[in-house]
Amino acid sequence: MAKNARLIYRVVHRWVEPHLATFRTAQQPKIWLLSIGAGIAGGIVAILFRSMIGWLQFLWIGTTSERILDRLAQLPWYFTMGGPIFGGCLIGLIIYFRPKSRYGGVADVIEARAHDGKKLSLKEALIGTAISLITLGFGGSAGREGPVVYFAASVSKALFRYFELPPSARRIMLGCGVAAAISASFNAPIAGVLFAHEVILGHFAMSAFVPVVIASVIASTMSRAWFGDNPAFLVPDFQITSYWEIPAFALLGVTCAVVAICFQSSLIGGDWIARHFRIKAFIRPAIGGLLVGFIALAFPQILGVGYEATDAALTNHWSLQTMLALIIAKTIATSITLASRMGGGIFSPSLYLGAMTGGAFGLMAASVFPELASSEALYAIIGMGAVAAAVLGAPISTTVMIFELTGGFAFSIALLFAVSISTGISQAVMGRSFFYWQLYTRGIMLEEGPHKHFVKYFRVRDFMTPFDKDGDQEPFDILSGKPWLKSNDTLENALRAFDATHKECLPVMEGSGKRMRQVGWATHVAALSSFNKALVDQSREEHL
Repeated sequence: MAKNARLIYRVVHRWVEPHLATFRTAQQPKIWLLSIGAGIAGGIVAILFRSMIGWLQFLWIGTTSERILDRLAQLPWYFTMGGPIFGGCLIGLIIYFRPKSRYGGVADVIEARAHDGKKLSLKEALIGTAISLITLGFGGSAGREGPVVYFAASVSKALFRYFELPPSARRIMLGCGVAAAISASFNAPIAGVLFAHEVILGHFAMSAFVPVVIASVIASTMSRAWFGDNPAFLVPDFQITSYWEIPAFALLGVTCAVVAICFQSSLIGGDWIARHFRIKAFIRPAIGGLLVGFIALAFPQILGVGYEATDAALTNHWSLQTMLALIIAKTIATSITLASRMGGGIFSPSLYLGAMTGGAFGLMAASVFPELASSEALYAIIGMGAVAAAVLGAPISTTVMIFELTGGFAFSIALLFAVSISTGISQAVMGRSFFYWQLYTRGIMLEEGPHKHFVKYFRVRDFMTPFDKDGDQEPFDILSGKPWLKSNDTLENALRAFDATHKECLPVMEGSGKRMRQVGWATHVAALSSFNKALVDQSREEHL
């Protein structure tokens, strides 16, 4: 019996030990423990950010509630207009003393993931998040989730910098911070997990799933303990009236795609105008606040995060004319807010525009087919998901997020159909989501694949052999006229130089003019080897 037991132990050990070795080599135990810290940090960040918006709002209009329309109606008109202006002036002061300061968002986290977390600074995140906080606390038209994602990822990066982690593990930790932020902000833990995989990490590898889930669950638990366990939007019970409505849901998807394209075009156009408008950077937020304040005099529903107006659209509160007007007003106000260097994200505005679009579509559908059309609230919910999915480029996580935000699953067929059509059309017209457009303006084109990114990301210094003055090789004479590389040249430029010169080894130089000096040698084989290794590592990370 003992002999059989030892035999079974050897067989099991021989089978399990390689997998456990791989598990330990990937530092999964350490990542699981660190994900707990990322979840706690993300939960704290989300709770503090949401609470501090309320505190600043109290200084403005005397209430911390997100339902501000009734309160504004009780106050003189200059409170409505003065909030965004005052917030813009405060942000202008920050920019005056720190000209390079700017708000951060999801695109910055994606960029950091592409660069192994090197592009996130906790100090800059504190300033950028403060800009977004002031914007939203004093009525700026933007979302709160993007800044929370940015700051939570920065805190997560600050956490893992003290531990020896491979690049893949650092990217997973960024995903943990993002999942925690989304989960705590929306009270949607499943959507947080899916968003981190779909948008930030760009894959659904099993090695990342467990730590991301741990962080998301912990942050969601903290948020529910603090704010309660209710969905973000409370909607009445309903279901699809007739399956003859499927063509209407398809048409709603097309309509939402048009709204999403117009919204993204407005954001892009506003940013372009702001960058080409010659005015001091620290004055722009005040001008932006002034313009948003003017719009708010006619449409106070555009102020702040806008969840009150979104909730009203889901409960059939607005007329058709009001919702159509709010679509235009919110689009313009959000574009002005972000273009003027005030802060915030686009999550909430996308949900807002989707709810208004769906609600307006539902009213029109009910007037044409009163016996077949479902409640306009159902169309509002579906529109909310369809516009947000197209703008964010996250159809899977957005669909799940809508389920978690509303607590309903009876409309899953209609939602999936509209989301897919809206996302497909928007992708066909725009070519990329808004986040990837932001990265495109920075010269980062991740949508073209890792092979395109790596040749621009890696530098000659990453694969060169340092020059040894005491070695056998003679130093390179720059006056000889022979080709050479600079240490900060991209891998793409290096490969082109090797192809053009037909040489297998080129000197690497640093400095300029008389201060030019040789720092190493770069070989064609080393360049190709570093490129191939990066592609292999990427493939392994996505399939582990």
